[in-house]
Amino acid sequence: MGNVHADDAAVYRVGKGQALVQTVDFFTPVVDDPRLFGQIAASNALSDIYAMRARPVLALALVAFPTAALPREVLEEILRGGSEKVAEAGAVIGGGHSIDHDIPLYGLAVTGLVEEARVTRNAGALPGDALVLSKPLGIGVTVSAGRADSLAREGLGSFFGLRKRLLTDEALAEATGVMAALNRPACEAMEGFEVHAATDVTGYGLLGHAHEMMEASGATAEFVVEKIPLLSQARRLAARGVAPDGSRVNVRNLRPRTEVGPGVTEEDVLLLCDAQTSGGLLVALPPVQAERYAARCRELGASRAAVVGRVVERGLTLLQVRKT
Repeated sequence: MGNVHADDAAVYRVGKGQALVQTVDFFTPVVDDPRLFGQIAASNALSDIYAMRARPVLALALVAFPTAALPREVLEEILRGGSEKVAEAGAVIGGGHSIDHDIPLYGLAVTGLVEEARVTRNAGALPGDALVLSKPLGIGVTVSAGRADSLAREGLGSFFGLRKRLLTDEALAEATGVMAALNRPACEAMEGFEVHAATDVTGYGLLGHAHEMMEASGATAEFVVEKIPLLSQARRLAARGVAPDGSRVNVRNLRPRTEVGPGVTEEDVLLLCDAQTSGGLLVALPPVQAERYAARCRELGASRAAVVGRVVERGLTLLQVRKT
């Protein structure tokens, strides 16, 4: 299908109405637990396949690991976590490639299958459509708080001005659970609905990926802050100024491209721009179907899925944000 509209994965027609969908993604650890890191990285890579409405069938592991600095058991746990998520997706790991490197990296190259007529792209959203988000926002700010806490435990707390932990164990577990969760429920919930466009929300944040969708669709997205699900501590952390560099870069890039309504705060904008790791799917579909689709996502396991906005005729900006 080409790369004109920055779709989430490559699609190749194989004949008889079938298509291959392929993607690749990897990154450095976002949590201290190696097995959990493997699960999160695998879920993140699989997400691009789900965004195109495909079924993952095969994955190849991509690994870089500092064998002289870390024990082999750490690598084994990373690979174990990744293989668990691939199995949960109903796919298999058929091999991969590893190198010795000074920092750990892990991810997957994933192949999926889909009927060509069922492929969902980030182009195709129509004015009047509703927008559904399948996972809460706030992963970036929450993970940043967890990293600051880790540094504090290593004796660097005074350098960062920390007097107490930014994040409870429960809040960190909430964030890691969201990251490790597959987007399979949001994909499978599409059955029986007239989905016009879909994309996954990752490093560019909700506004960044919505901007790509609207640019490809020739429309404008309008989001309602009070309808957007957030991780439990995300707003408190944003108010304290906790955010990763990627989220701040997103704000600088997207704030001038966004029409912000009365009452929308800079914290609201930061959270809508927050860089997500293994975030949810953003789905555009007719408004009469949106609440039922969100409910179906929740039934299948995406417990925070919600209608968060709508698509309108293209305006002066591709993005609009209002409070209520």
